[in-house]
Amino acid sequence: MSEEQKPGWEREAIERLAREGLVEQRRSRRWGIFFKLLGFAYLFALLAIMLDNRNIDLAEVEPHVAMVDLKGIIADDTEASADNVVQGLKDAFEAEKSVGVILRINSPGGSPVQAAYINRAIRRLRKEYPDKPLYAVITDIGASGGYYAAVAADRIYADAGSIVGSIGVRMDGFGFVDAMHKLGIERRLLTAGEHKGMLDPFLPERKDEVAHVQRLLDQIHHQFIEVVKQGRGDRLADDPSLFSGLFWTGEEALKLGLIDGLASPGEVARKEFGQEKIVDYTVQEGLLEQLSRKLGSAAARTLLREGLFGGVLPR
Repeated sequence: MSEEQKPGWEREAIERLAREGLVEQRRSRRWGIFFKLLGFAYLFALLAIMLDNRNIDLAEVEPHVAMVDLKGIIADDTEASADNVVQGLKDAFEAEKSVGVILRINSPGGSPVQAAYINRAIRRLRKEYPDKPLYAVITDIGASGGYYAAVAADRIYADAGSIVGSIGVRMDGFGFVDAMHKLGIERRLLTAGEHKGMLDPFLPERKDEVAHVQRLLDQIHHQFIEVVKQGRGDRLADDPSLFSGLFWTGEEALKLGLIDGLASPGEVARKEFGQEKIVDYTVQEGLLEQLSRKLGSAAARTLLREGLFGGVLPR
């Protein structure tokens, strides 16, 4: 029996043609989405280049205040790392048309080593560019390592409600010895070196090891105190609580000599430098990188969702 003579062959043929049409339509839609995303990426890239070039041109031809952010936890793998902050400060000082630098701080602290790197770099750059003052401006918080970096500035400003201070050092952890005993868990630790397992949270504390760590913390605390005294000098009030680890509002910090005034970055730019224009020199992911990353993620998700690469994602 021929294909035409089979019962219902017309219906099967129509259904097959409809399925093939739907597959082709979906395939066309997928590629349409793909090329639209490429087109948007191209347009955004052009816009990013134009914006970057405009900012560079303005920074090169107009007098301005250069600003660098120190934001978040200070550590070597964050945006507030010494590498990022110091590079931004270096660019800010080297800019021919910058009349001064503002270090805008919003940080609870972090690594004492990274903060020390930033502090020393600020003091070095101030010596290299004596005609360009550097003022630190604390916004929400400038505590611990954030304040460590700030004291290298010519002056420090904050808001009345800012959190300032916390000149101290901490090290914390947990102890699970009693919990393990109650659960019947045995700790097995092999080491080479008597103190290699020092402060293991699953073993009882040893007094000699605790004393050793306390000496380290005291040394770092002493270094912190000396850096603050070097930076603030006789501006500090004679108050024993200054170096106790306490923190204060900006209003209280002003009375204690921890800061020099109450002002925002914009107010400092106008009052201290006579400038309205502020140019951001903070090292950060470029617009092109941001756009490519965001568009790349969006494109990949869309294409996977549509099944172009065989992926399956929930809608």
